[in-house]
Amino acid sequence: MSTGTLLAIIIPVVVVVALLAVGTTLLVSRRRRLRERFGPEYERTVEAADSRRAGEQELRAREKRHDSLDIKPLPSSSRERYSRDWAGVQEEFVDRPEEAVHDADQLVTSLMHERGYPTEDFEQQLRDLSVEHNRTLEHYRAAHEVETLGIQHKATTEQLRGAMVHYRALFDELLSDGGQARHAPA
Repeated sequence: MSTGTLLAIIIPVVVVVALLAVGTTLLVSRRRRLRERFGPEYERTVEAADSRRAGEQELRAREKRHDSLDIKPLPSSSRERYSRDWAGVQEEFVDRPEEAVHDADQLVTSLMHERGYPTEDFEQQLRDLSVEHNRTLEHYRAAHEVETLGIQHKATTEQLRGAMVHYRALFDELLSDGGQARHAPA
């Protein structure tokens, strides 16, 4: 075989290998960024999807939707009002735990709405919150589940107490983060 023929074979092979390496590196980088941004929600979404690719597309769609929302910081007067309202809900728990958990759910929903999150559908709330609040998303899921049991008068006092703790985790994060986006580097 001549040198020209060898080069005609070797160069395209090297180019293909290099392109595959670059593509793999980009894919791994995008996957790592999604894992870092979504935390445990990454695995939950990928497991629920038909494939890893579909799950990752869902997460990127969440990011895109979230970027289109007008999430805004609260004025200090609103933060103070919400803090007072939360204190009242906690006091209510002593005498009326089911009602207090329901009120905590409504207060969190109100806070989300005032910050700019759509609040009509719980599952959509979870998807929207997952972009910036993945650390407290499981708290919200657990609290909402107990709140649903409480409405049916099927929750124990300990479950209701746990729900208050869970709601408080998301409430504190929504109240304190000021609406500043915490985007991971691309």
